Order: sequence, then C-alpha cells, then structure tokens
Amino acid sequence: MSSTAGTLEAETAVLTAEHRCDRCGAQAYVRAALSSGAGVLLFCNHHARQVEDTLRPQTSEWRDESARLTTT
Repeated sequence: MSSTAGTLEAETAVLTAEHRCDRCGAQAYVRAALSSGAGVLLFCNHHARQVEDTLRPQTSEWRDESARLTTT
C-alpha cells in the first residue's frame, strides 16, 4: 500500500471520482488517516473491506462513503 500525499485536514471534502484506490486505482470510497501520522490511505469498497479489520484500529479516522454506491 502506498500513502496518499496530503493530510486529512486538507482532504475533508467528499471523495470524488478523482480520488483513486491506493491498491487498484478504482474510485475510492474509504479514506483512512493513520494514527501514526504517516499519511492517508484511500481504498475502493472492495479493498477497504479486505483490510478493515487489520487497518482500522491503526487509524485516527476511517471515513466510509460506500453507502453512496447504493444511493440512486
């Protein structure tokens, strides 16, 4: 996984189509700010679910916007 440049404070807006998953490049729906201050990771819904149990305890914020996938 690579760390996305920038800080969480600078990225408080809703995730858009320009935000891409750090794993596969698909549209990101989850933003994870690492508690260590090492950066922010972005994930598509699929990869967020794969890493959530392990990664979420290591984050200061886990912003999940995946509900937008089912909104019409």
